[in-house]
Amino acid sequence: MSPHDLIATLDYLEKEKGIDKEYLVSAIEDALVAASKKAVGPARELRCSINPKSGEIKAFAKLIVVDKVRNKHDEISLERALEINPYAEVGQEIEEEVDPEKFGRIASQYAKQAISTAIKRAEKMIIYTQFKDRVGDIISGQVRRFERSDVVIDLGKFEAVLTKKERVSNEDYQIGETVRCYVKAVENHPSHGPEIILSRADPNFVIKLFQMEVSEINDGTIEIKSIAREPGYRTKIAVFSHDEKVDPVGACVGLRGQRVKNIVRELNNEKVDIIPWDSDIKKFLANALHPAVIHSFRADPESNRIQIEVDEEQFSLAIGRHGQNIRLTSRLTRWNVDVQPIRKSAPQFSEQVSEAIHELSRIPGISEEIAQALVQTGFTTFSALSEYPQDELASLLEGIEPLQPYREAILEAVQNEKDRRKLLEEEM
Repeated sequence: MSPHDLIATLDYLEKEKGIDKEYLVSAIEDALVAASKKAVGPARELRCSINPKSGEIKAFAKLIVVDKVRNKHDEISLERALEINPYAEVGQEIEEEVDPEKFGRIASQYAKQAISTAIKRAEKMIIYTQFKDRVGDIISGQVRRFERSDVVIDLGKFEAVLTKKERVSNEDYQIGETVRCYVKAVENHPSHGPEIILSRADPNFVIKLFQMEVSEINDGTIEIKSIAREPGYRTKIAVFSHDEKVDPVGACVGLRGQRVKNIVRELNNEKVDIIPWDSDIKKFLANALHPAVIHSFRADPESNRIQIEVDEEQFSLAIGRHGQNIRLTSRLTRWNVDVQPIRKSAPQFSEQVSEAIHELSRIPGISEEIAQALVQTGFTTFSALSEYPQDELASLLEGIEPLQPYREAILEAVQNEKDRRKLLEEEM
C-alpha cells in the first residue's frame, strides 16, 4: 500500500463509515511498532509515525549514547549521535530514524492488517453507540445466515442476532427474507465487543406493535396494564382507558378489526385476546376467562391463589387447549388461578383425574408426582404431550411453573416412549 493509497483509504473510511481518521492513524502506528521490531530486530523503545497528509511511514528507535557500541539495538555511538544532535552527550537518550531493508513491505502488510482490525473495532463501537439507545424499538432486517440455531439479521451497516431463545418455535426463516424484530438488548461483551440481540418471542414485541398500531396507546389515552404470551400460539393483553369516552378494547381492535388484524398478521396468525382491565380482580378474571362464566370465586391473598368453579360443559373452554388459557390468565392477572368444574357427581370427576394420573405414571420415567402435576396443568394423556415436537414441548414446559422442576424428566420420558412405540409399530 503506497502512502497515497493509505491516505485515500483513511479518507474514504472516515467519510463513508464515520470512523475517525485520527483513531485509524493511531491504531496503524501501534500495529507498525510490531512490524518495525520484525524488520529492525529488538530495538529499544521503537515507535512509528504516519504523516497524516502524505501518508509517509517512519520508524524511530530511542538509543543510549555511548563511547563504544556493544549492542546495536540499544546503543548509538557518540560520533553518530553528534550527527543527529550536535549537543549529544554520553549517557543521553537520542532518537534515530531506522530504515532497514524491506521495512516498507512489512510496514505495508501490517498497515493493511491494522486497518482491518481497527475498522472492526470502530464498527463495533459505532454499533454500541447507535443502538444502545434503541433497546425497545422494532426494526426490520434481512435474514443473512444461520449460525447453529441462531439467525443473523442484516440491518444494513450492521448485523444482529435473533437467538434460539428469542425465536418463535413455529416460525421458519428463509435467507433474504425481511423480518421485523424487537431490539431486546445491546450487550457489550469484553471478548467480542457489542452484540445486538433481537427477539420475536418477547411479550414486549407485542406491546410495541400495539403502540405503533394504536394511536390511543401511543398518546397515553389507553394503557397496557399487563400481558401474557406463549409465542406463536396465543397472547392475552389487558388494556385500560383513562378516558371514559374511549373503549379500550374497541380502539385496539380498530375499525372492522383492522388494527388487531395487522398485529396478528405480523405475528404469523398468533391468536391475540384483548381483555378490558379492572381493578376488581374478580371482574378482571371474569373478563380474562370470557366467554366461560365463573360461578364461584374465592381468593386467598396470602398464597396469592384464586379458586373458581365453572359449569362442567365450560370447563375445557376455561382451561383451554392443554391448559393454555388458564396459564395465560394466571400470568395476566398475576394470581395463581385454579379452576374446577361444577359436576353433578364430584366423585366421578375425581375418578377421571385419578385414572389420568395412573395412566401417565405408567410411562417409564413419569412418577406419580410428575403425573399429578401434568394432569393439574391440562396434560391428561400421553398423546397431549407427544403431539408437540421436542423443542416446542421443551419451550412450553419452561413456561409452565408447576412443571418447570420436572422439565428434563418429562422430555426424556416422552422421547423414550415415542421411540418405544415407534419400534413396536415397526416390529408389527
